[in-house]
Amino acid sequence: MSTPNYPDTRLLIDNVWVDAADGRVLNVLNPATGQVIGHVAHAGRPDLDRALAAAQRGFEVWRASSAHERAAVMRRAASLLRERADDVARLMTQEQGKPVAEARAETLAAVSIIEWFADEGLRVYGRLVPSRNPAAQQLVLKEPVGPVAAFTPWNFPINQVVRKLAAALATGCSFLCKAPEETPASPAALMQAFVDAGIPAGVIGLVYGDPAEISSYLIPHPVIRKVTFTGSTAVGKQLAALAGAHMKRVTMELGGHAPVIVAEDADVALAVKVAGRAKFRNAGQVCISPTRYLVHRSLVDEFTRAFVQQAESMRLGNGLEEATTLGPLANARRLTAMDQVVADARQRGGDVLTGGHRVGDVGNFFAPTVIAGLTTEADLFNNEPFGPVAGILPFDRLEDAITEANRLSYGLAAYAFTRSFKNVRLLSDRVEAGMLWINQPSTPSAELPFGGIKDSGYGTEGGPEALEGYLNTKTVSVVGV
Repeated sequence: MSTPNYPDTRLLIDNVWVDAADGRVLNVLNPATGQVIGHVAHAGRPDLDRALAAAQRGFEVWRASSAHERAAVMRRAASLLRERADDVARLMTQEQGKPVAEARAETLAAVSIIEWFADEGLRVYGRLVPSRNPAAQQLVLKEPVGPVAAFTPWNFPINQVVRKLAAALATGCSFLCKAPEETPASPAALMQAFVDAGIPAGVIGLVYGDPAEISSYLIPHPVIRKVTFTGSTAVGKQLAALAGAHMKRVTMELGGHAPVIVAEDADVALAVKVAGRAKFRNAGQVCISPTRYLVHRSLVDEFTRAFVQQAESMRLGNGLEEATTLGPLANARRLTAMDQVVADARQRGGDVLTGGHRVGDVGNFFAPTVIAGLTTEADLFNNEPFGPVAGILPFDRLEDAITEANRLSYGLAAYAFTRSFKNVRLLSDRVEAGMLWINQPSTPSAELPFGGIKDSGYGTEGGPEALEGYLNTKTVSVVGV
C-alpha cells in the first residue's frame, strides 16, 4: 500500500502551475477513508481571463504547426505517461477510489488514445472538387475550429479528459479544461506529460473551481469556439443551451441507462461473466454501465443465481489493496443515491437478493446489489443509478425486450447475448443506442466512435468522426491564377 505523496494541485496557465489569484483552495478527500489528502486551487475570474488569453495565444502557435509536429509532441507525451502509469494510477485511486489495477488500465488506455489520435491527425484531408467552370479550381479545406473549453467528470479522471484533449490537439486546437475538483491530481499528471513533452505554452490549460461559475463564464466567452462536456443529461442540456445561444460548436457525452438483453439462445455463463464485470467496474460509476438486465424467462433463474454469486464474490475494499476488486463510491452523495434506489425498490416489492446496504462506518462503501421482482415503474428501471446496483427483469419475446430497452430517453450503450444471426440482425437494427456490444465486453477503443443518441447526447469521442467536431470546413474557389 505504499504510495507517492498525494500532491496539492494548482492551475495550469501558459505551461506554468500557479495558485489561484485569491489563494482559494478546495479539500480533496480519499473516498476509502473520508480523510483530506490534499487541496486543489479554486480559480476565480482573473485566473480564467489569464487562461483564456493563454489559450488564444497557444491556438495561434499550434494551428501554424504542421500535423507532423503536433503528432511528435503527442507521441512524446504518450511515452511519458506510459512511463509514469504506476504513479499516476495510485494518485487516481487515492482521489477516486477505483482499484489500482483499473486506474492503471485507464492510464494506459489514455496512452493508446493519444497515440491513435496523433496518427489520425495526419489524415485530416481536404479535397479538390471538379469545377463546372474549367478556369476555376475548387478546394475544400479543413481548419481547426479554435480554442476548446472542456468540462469533465470524476468517474474517469484521465479517460474523459484525454478523449477530448487528443482530438483537439490532433486537429490544431488549443484546449482549456475544467477538470473535476474531487479528482484533480490525475488530470494534472496527464497535462504535465504534455508540458514535459514540449507542447507550446498556452496550447493546454487546466482549471478547477465552481463548475457553474466556470461554465457560465467560459462558454459565452468570445475566445472559446468549441464546447465539449461529459456528465449528466440535466447539466448537459443546460450547457448545450448556453452554447447554442452563442453559436458554439458542441459535443455532448451524457447519461445512459444501458440495458442487457439475454436472449433465449444465449450463453448464460458468458452473459453473467461479461455483464457482471461491466456492472461492477468502477463501482458502477460508468456512463456505459448496464443496469437493466432483461433475461428470457427460460433462463432467468439460472442467470440470477450465477449473477448473485458473482456479485457476492467481489472483494470490497481500499483500491490500493491488491486483493480489492470493488472500491468505494467516489463521494458521499453516491451513497445517499444508492440508499434511495434500494429503498424505492423495497417499497415496490422488490426482492433484494444480495447487498442493498452500506458497508462499514469509514469510507463510501456500498455492497454490490442485485434486485429482482420489480416492474418497470421502479426508480431503478428509469433513472441511472450510477452505482453497483442491478435489476433483473424477465421477458418472453425478444421484441418485448427490445421495446423495453428503447423505452427510456437514453441511448448511449446497450449489451446483448445471443447465438443467432437472426437475433443479431434484429438487435442491430432495432436497439436504439450509440453503441451496442453483442457477446462481448464493451470495447471503446480510440478508433471506434464513442457517443450516444437521444438524451444521451450528440457527437462522438472516438474514431475519425471525433475529429470532425474540432474542424471547420471551408470552400475555396479560385479563378484566374
